[in-house]
This record gives sequence, C-alpha cells and structure tokens, in this order.
Amino acid sequence: MLPENFASLTQDEKIDARLADWVSTEGKPFASPEIAETYRVRAQRYADVMRLREPDRVPTSVVTGDLQQHFMGVTLADYFYDYPKSVAAAIGFYEKYPLVEYFPFSNFQPGPVFDKLGYTLYRWPGGQLAADQGYQYVEGEYMTADEYDELIRNPEGWLLRTYWPRVFPGVAGLAGFPSLLGALELPFVPFAMSAIGSPAVASALETLLEASRLTGEFNAHMGQLIGTAMFAKGMPVTLGGFSKAPFDFLGDTLRGTRSVMMDLFRRPAKVQAACEAITPLAVKMAVDAAVGSGVPFAFLPLHKGADGFMSDADFAKFYWPSLEATLRGIVAEGVIPMMFVEGGYNSRLERMAAANLPKGTTAWLFDQSNMANVKKFVGSWGAIGGNVPGSLFQTGTPDQMRAYVEQLMATCKPGGGFWMSPGVVLDHSTEENFVAWLEAGNEFGKY
Repeated sequence: MLPENFASLTQDEKIDARLADWVSTEGKPFASPEIAETYRVRAQRYADVMRLREPDRVPTSVVTGDLQQHFMGVTLADYFYDYPKSVAAAIGFYEKYPLVEYFPFSNFQPGPVFDKLGYTLYRWPGGQLAADQGYQYVEGEYMTADEYDELIRNPEGWLLRTYWPRVFPGVAGLAGFPSLLGALELPFVPFAMSAIGSPAVASALETLLEASRLTGEFNAHMGQLIGTAMFAKGMPVTLGGFSKAPFDFLGDTLRGTRSVMMDLFRRPAKVQAACEAITPLAVKMAVDAAVGSGVPFAFLPLHKGADGFMSDADFAKFYWPSLEATLRGIVAEGVIPMMFVEGGYNSRLERMAAANLPKGTTAWLFDQSNMANVKKFVGSWGAIGGNVPGSLFQTGTPDQMRAYVEQLMATCKPGGGFWMSPGVVLDHSTEENFVAWLEAGNEFGKY
C-alpha cells in the first residue's frame, strides 16, 4: 500500500514508495512462503537495478514476442483466438524454462476485439493473415497535413472524431460525437443527448460496448496467466504501462514515416507544436496504466529517433524535447519510464546525457548501441539494459552466445544499474541458444 501522504512526497520518495509496494509480498496470494520469497528476491533485484544499486546478480529479462508459440508448438493465431490454449502454452513455457525469472510478455492479443472494431492499422495471424504469419503494421497517412491545427487545438477530440473512425471502421459513427462542452449547462444537455442518440453514434457506442465485453473475456485469461506467473512461479511483472515518444505517436501512426519526414522541412513549426500537444497525453497514458496495474514501470519503444533516421540537429529539435518532457512528467508521478531504444543511438548518447535527467529514475533498453559508450554516457544516471543481438539467438552457436554475454557483463555489470536482455522482441531463437543465454546470464551475472 502507498503511504497516505503520497501526494506530498518528493519525486524520489514517490518512486521508492511505488517500488516498495511492488516488491512487497504482503497481502498477495502466493502459493507458498517459498514462492513469495522467490518473488521478493527477484523483484528487489530488479528494483535495485532501476535505482542504480548493485544487486546480488544481474537480472535477465526477455519480451518473447512469438517465441513462446514456436517453442510450445502452437500457432501464432492461437495466441490471438484460442485463449485457453494460449494460457496453457505460456504456463508450459514457464515450466520448461525456469531460468526465465520475470514475466515474459508475448504476442498474446485479443483477435476478436480487433475483428469487432474492424481494425485496419494492423493485420494479424488468424485474421487477415495465415495462422503462422506474424502480425504486420499497415503504414499510411491516417492524418492529413491540413489536420495539424485541429490536432494541436484539441488532440483527444481529433483522435475521437477523426482518427478512430479511420482505423476502426466499426465505430465510424464517432465522427458525430458531440462536444463535451455541450452538456455543461442545463439547457444544452438535450442537444448533446440527441446527438449521442443518433443512429450512427449509437451504433458506434454499441460496437464499443461489445468490444469492451470481448476485451473482458480476454482480460480474464490474461489475469489467469499473470496470476499463475506471479503467485505460483514467483515471476514479477516488469511492464505496467505503455506510451511512446510524442514524435513517434505523430510519425508512426498519424502522419506515417514518409509524410512526417517531409513535414520536418515543409511545416516544422507544426511538427513541434503537435509534439508539445501530445506530450501531456503521453504522460497520462503511461502513468494511468502503471498506477492502475500496480507495476511502476512504463514501457516506451523509441522508433524514429534512431541514428540515420534524422540528423543529430533534427533529433535535438524535433524528437528529444518532447520526449524529455514526457519522461520528466512520468517520473514526477513516481513511475519509472523504460525506453526500448530500438536501432542505434550512438550519436544521440551525449545529447541525452546533457539533459541531466534525475539520477536513478529512468531505464533504457538498448538494441544496437555501443554498450561501452552507453555505460559511459548513460550508466551514471540511468539504468541500462540490453543488448544481445536477435541474430545471435537465431544464427549463432551456444559458445558464441556465452562469449557475447561474458563480454557484455564485463562491460556493463560493474557498479550495478544493469540488466541483461535481448536487444529486440525475441520472435525467433534456437532452443540451444536461448538456454545458453539464460545459463550464461546466471553464470556471469553474479557480483
């Protein structure tokens, strides 16, 4: 439980309070005292890393993506449509690989919900794709250039009435949803209620209710899975919320890559203003989910800030300012943002370090960045993780894996503040290399 005076605590005190609540086993339904102690040790080890302390051993964590399906002999579509089979397969994965100590998020997703909404932004196995074909993002210009001003003036209103109808055709009627200001005074309430009762809006709301009901069915199975992992296996959940860099919200799924890159030259002020407008929503999204889950870590995959995607000058002008503001906003609420630094950020490290983010309040999982430089520029103020290559899991040998892990530990382990992870969401690996990675982490991670 958080202290009653939580709102008056300092930023560091809030983080420590949330971490202590997450680590605590009190009042939680563990299968046995031994399982509770296993959970506590693992959670404390992870919390120590986040706060830049030296634990007894480097934690090893993984986001498995499609790996569980491949290893357990089920289809990718099963993880979208057959919830009992998915739960059984995931639990079997935990039992087969007991050195996986933290809940390994996978591509376990509610396919019927996406079907009901008519989701067009993605294609997924068992839906528009074959049962063993990984899900795909359908990039497009879902926001036109002339809609910047509307997004900037009222981000949530534009998302509700314009973006959602475009990517969720099943709720196209939301385009007619009235302004919430229309119900602030008694004489105006009937006008708002009449608009909500129109056939198009009513149909959209009915679809949302059904999608919500279907999500509840999925959540019941996900809750069973997480409950088994935590309380029967002692596996802490390390991702409690999700958000993105404001530029990535804009560039990934609103303007699209091609359009947003042209916008940097054609309408740079609009890009900056849009990122600023999105920032409070990005903060709230992360904090609300982390607080609601009781897991004080928010996951932010970083996409378009990577080396080679934009110049260092553009990174400093367009990408970093709103990301930094987002991180500071999340940290202020006692939640630790964990950035998945996809691609290489080798030319960005000095700029990131110059921001002087508060020590021990952020975590950075690196993909293709030089880890010696990461340790130098980031490791003194932020927890660092990574960066075993996905290619090594699939095409390397167990001996090569052991050698890589040994060198990675020698580079990043000293002084604490480091956890080991693949540099990617791990969709593919040979079983021998996966086991070698787990065993090497245990062997070389000891202090």
